[in-house]
Amino acid sequence: MYQLYYFPGNANLVPHMVLEEIGAPYQLVLVDRANNAQKSPEYLKLNPTGRIPVLIDGDLVLFETAAICLHLVDRHPDAGLAPALGTKERAEFYKWLVYLTNTLQAELITYFYPHRMTDDEAAAEQVKRHAEAHISGEGGMLDILDAQLGQSSGPWLLGAHYTAADPYLMVLARWTRGMANPARNRKHLARFLEAMAARPAVQRAFEQEGLKPPLY
Repeated sequence: MYQLYYFPGNANLVPHMVLEEIGAPYQLVLVDRANNAQKSPEYLKLNPTGRIPVLIDGDLVLFETAAICLHLVDRHPDAGLAPALGTKERAEFYKWLVYLTNTLQAELITYFYPHRMTDDEAAAEQVKRHAEAHISGEGGMLDILDAQLGQSSGPWLLGAHYTAADPYLMVLARWTRGMANPARNRKHLARFLEAMAARPAVQRAFEQEGLKPPLY
């Protein structure tokens, strides 16, 4: 049985939704960020970065959300949460998954934690404003994703094929809900988020983490 270390609404929500889609048995293990449990010696033995999530699979200990998702889709190919290896579609899946984790998520971390970049309060506010502009301003990251959804052949990031990139996009889009121009303001992202929220696996993951509306 898998163990997924989580805190409600954190990046763990991505592999949590993936696990629900797969239908494999798993156990949720709460890491109480409210008490800084992610920095405890016990947790740091699992993840020296002090971040959430961690996935335990037997004697394998994995951190980094995208790596966990890739491991799960490879371990459960019958779930169909990634295109076949060696195909053009698989390459597209890698592209968008890496864009989400390496570009959008990284900029969201800057937005939420601008004080990591500077000791000056005014400078931190400036860093936050610039990060928000990069994410949700005109021609920014959300617009790029909205355009991709608009030209796809189906409701999902890769078109008609639902993949592990879709829950990743939902979680990051959800994190923009407090911005002046959040993801839900865009036509194709709004349609995507509605479709995601209708999936039973997504509903179960949100319920198990105790997340209340507005979901995005």
